[in-house]
Amino acid sequence: MTVYVFTGPTLSAEEGRRELDAVFRPPAAQGDVYRAAITRPTAIGIIDGYFERTPAVWHKEILWAMAHGVHVFGSASMGALRAAELNAFGMEGVGEIFAAFHRGELEDDDEVAVRHASEADGYARVSEAMVNMRATLRAAEAVGAIGAEARVFLERIAKETFYADRSYPAMLRQASEAGWPRADLEAFRAFLPGGRVDQKRLDALAMLRAMRAHLTERPGPKEVRYTFEHTDAFEYARRLSMQVGVEHGGDLLADDLREELGVLGALPSALLGASERALALEVARGLGREIGPDELRATEEDFRRERGLFQPRDFANWRREHRLADSDVSRFFHDESQARTVRALLESETARALPDHLRASGEMGRVAARLADKQRVLATHDVADVTLADARLTETELWRWYFEERLRSVVPPDLEAHARRAGFVDADALRRAVLREWFYLRRLPDPR
Repeated sequence: MTVYVFTGPTLSAEEGRRELDAVFRPPAAQGDVYRAAITRPTAIGIIDGYFERTPAVWHKEILWAMAHGVHVFGSASMGALRAAELNAFGMEGVGEIFAAFHRGELEDDDEVAVRHASEADGYARVSEAMVNMRATLRAAEAVGAIGAEARVFLERIAKETFYADRSYPAMLRQASEAGWPRADLEAFRAFLPGGRVDQKRLDALAMLRAMRAHLTERPGPKEVRYTFEHTDAFEYARRLSMQVGVEHGGDLLADDLREELGVLGALPSALLGASERALALEVARGLGREIGPDELRATEEDFRRERGLFQPRDFANWRREHRLADSDVSRFFHDESQARTVRALLESETARALPDHLRASGEMGRVAARLADKQRVLATHDVADVTLADARLTETELWRWYFEERLRSVVPPDLEAHARRAGFVDADALRRAVLREWFYLRRLPDPR
């Protein structure tokens, strides 16, 4: 069971993990919920999301996720806004802030917006959320630190301040400049250290606990009463969301990768491979295939076996080297499974297209010349099929030579499975091909 939670300035991932076993990701931007949902998690929780300069998480990607069986929760910040807007469609809102938006008591996005530092600095808040200031002022009124008139006045000052500049010191300073009685302001200032209310954090924690209780019930896929309309606008946004960009936990931009590959002369072949993968994923999405946990696990096992990543430490080192964040492992293998399935479906078409691909990529001449030379060498020595006895090798020596010396890999534990993945009918066909390769590379003296 996989669960994703998007958070940042409201609640740290470390604190969140103490409440819920989930993959915690940075604040949600447009496309992030869709990218998480295509891996078919059990649930997604949205706490924080981007505003202003970064496109906000889109209503339609949440609707898509729920229509495909994902339970989606929201609270505290962007999550509360979207939950209030989509509650009628099945998005589950949690907390006081969600409830206030749902009842129509709050309407403006700036109620939950804050200015904050980067991920590297822990999303430290630089301003205070209006909803927190409202909750704190009401708490002060409830214990008699300020009166109702003072609360309303201070709320108005805070609301009229640009969200990125909101803070308690700024609010008190403006109130003092406006001539509000000093005694009231000092009473509120004294209340703050122990009485400040972080309503966003309280709501975020409440959502994680609600998700934990919900998941304990082992719910089946989310059921909705609407039919999702796959519009042109959604398709455009979906394609944008799948473009290569900054991966969470990574530090490589698409433009930087293109430049580096270009300098190395490897960009054309890399783009060709990326196009093939993108097309395979597009076909898989069109087929509407569901990837279950067993298939996902099998894909990861095959992938690791093919690369000799048998130990957890080896796999961890590989992920670090290839900039694959922990939060993206599930998504990577989901896509890998989809791509492998489509490649298998298109096997006959791929075989037909192979010669033209080699011509277009400039590889046909080299490969065809090597094949012709190999056939000439084998014919010269009157060898159609080389045997282990001809090569004077044991089975173990042959596979070690091929995998370890030629391929710089390890001998796979399942030769049959490897042979089929490599394009051979079975392990015997692979063995015959490897023996011919061994004989060819040694080029015994011409008997003539």
